[in-house]
Amino acid sequence: MLRAKKTRGVERPNTRQTAPDLEFRLLGPVEAVAGGREIGLDGAKQRSVLAALLLSDGRMLPDERLRALIWGWDPPASWTAQLHTYASRLRCRLGPQVELARRAPGYRLDIGQCRVDLYQFREGAELGRRALAAGEYARAARLLSGALAHWRGTPLTGATAQLAAKELPALEEDRLAALEDRIEADLALGGHRRVVAELRGLVAEHPTREGLRGQLMAALYRCDRQGDALEVYDRGRRLLAEELGVFPGPTLQELHGRILTNTLSGPAAAERPAVRLSAPSAPPAPPGPVPGPGAWDGLVPAMLPPAAADFTGRRGHLAALRAAVVGGPPGRRARSGRPVGPAGPVVLTGGAGCGKSALAVQAAHLARSAFPGGVLYADLRGPGGPARGPAGVLRSFLRALGADGRELPSGTDELILLYRSRLAGRKILVVLDNARDERSVRPLLTPDACGRTIVTSRCALPTIEGAQRLQVGPLEFPEAYRLLVAAGRERAGADPEATARIVEFCDRLPLALRICASRLAAQPHWTAARLADRLAPDERRLDELRLGELDVRATLAEDLPGLRPAVRTALGALARSGADSVTPAEAAGVLRCCEREAEEALELLTAARLLTVDPGPAELRYRMASLVRLVVREQPAAALAA
Repeated sequence: MLRAKKTRGVERPNTRQTAPDLEFRLLGPVEAVAGGREIGLDGAKQRSVLAALLLSDGRMLPDERLRALIWGWDPPASWTAQLHTYASRLRCRLGPQVELARRAPGYRLDIGQCRVDLYQFREGAELGRRALAAGEYARAARLLSGALAHWRGTPLTGATAQLAAKELPALEEDRLAALEDRIEADLALGGHRRVVAELRGLVAEHPTREGLRGQLMAALYRCDRQGDALEVYDRGRRLLAEELGVFPGPTLQELHGRILTNTLSGPAAAERPAVRLSAPSAPPAPPGPVPGPGAWDGLVPAMLPPAAADFTGRRGHLAALRAAVVGGPPGRRARSGRPVGPAGPVVLTGGAGCGKSALAVQAAHLARSAFPGGVLYADLRGPGGPARGPAGVLRSFLRALGADGRELPSGTDELILLYRSRLAGRKILVVLDNARDERSVRPLLTPDACGRTIVTSRCALPTIEGAQRLQVGPLEFPEAYRLLVAAGRERAGADPEATARIVEFCDRLPLALRICASRLAAQPHWTAARLADRLAPDERRLDELRLGELDVRATLAEDLPGLRPAVRTALGALARSGADSVTPAEAAGVLRCCEREAEEALELLTAARLLTVDPGPAELRYRMASLVRLVVREQPAAALAA
């Protein structure tokens, strides 16, 4: 049986014992089972508290959120006391195997190594999806069938209507996506006769889901029932036109054409189907040869660097990226098999060292199956640090797209026109890493709705039209802890207390955490406690956070020269003030200026990702991370004022 991954919560040192036989069930009636016996839970509200905490995946769940999920818009006057009672009773019922902690203003549930059927389903579905993308159809069918076996009926049965209304649609979408993948594997293995009856029921239940309708058409065609397959398409076409006022998507139309002309390929586990019935799971060749006698002629560009093997966390960001680039949450396929959503670029913006590049590369690898035209990648910072100009990047992209390098135009304007012509109508993903400003990005954007662009930048690139911006900050503590343990392996995980100290000394910054993990790996005789002790002194910490080309001090100091002198001076004064955070009024006192000028300086430093903002009850507070403060304090006053 697949083991559930840990919750986002990370165990601090304690004496709590894990109980592997404790299992939580959400994909049917809400249940807690220990040793094969169900633990008694008191009514819908207590079950809803448990289910909501499990669905939060280890995050702190605020009281107000729990109130809405349990009572909706009409809570009783004593709802706070009742909520505390439900939590207290859950602690008693579940025992010491788990920790239900009060973290004002809410609760957090740490289940340790206990199993959750939803987590097991998602893990099995993801493994099956990867096997399907790799063409391992038998393994994919087995994994996906095992994942779907965790469903025992309607999820969250026994919980409140408010919780079910909020969570059921996403859970059902996950189930249907896994079901489509499993049927895709069955069809590739020649199981078309076996799935026809199942698909008829699914299409009747979800008549506008084009992926299922396409699978039914293919299954009927391969059963020598061409007329029935065409009738299924015609019914779907009429239904979409009458109910939604739209036509079937291009993938379904292409499948219809293949059936009409008897050119739809049969099942073959050794080769990919000519037409995917939902979003493609691996990039096939482009529709025709790319013109031009270049060295890369006919190849599908695959320029992404490898994804981090120990990439951890960022689930919310990955889901948002998936929705922006492909459409829908991870695991959900675009109905038409093409990227959906706005055509503007997705800009990942955040401070130095926060892992924007790793996140972009991870998201691009997960989304590449939706872009049969290939993936282009460029680091706009360049190998030596200075920004790369658009002309050089355009030449490398055009060669990857099949253009003859000897015949490329010399002018940037002509390169842009040729690049846009090559991309027109092509489903392609472009990743532009470490962009300095809009001028380096604008010439490289995909020209139409077929392509998508992901950009990482410390600047928000405010003048890029139609951009969707995602803020990337330090990791949450549980994610940072897991990253350090995953990268540092057994020594980081052997001493939870020391590992937690390292995480805090690193400001939960992925760059600093990876340096610490690499140092532990490079020094076999070091313990996590020894490294934590070396990081403890402020005056020594930046020296410790350096290994080879990885250097926290140099990375965080890169943006200082680009600030206006007055803003650099304000940054130095704030760093030396000793305050962890300031309001504009407090900053005015430190900077000896009026509040309006202080607020302008704070906003400019926030835009440079050197400060973060904490919304307060009365006014904003601007916070400086400890590593940024250490870097700024090292700068000579003359350099900050220059």
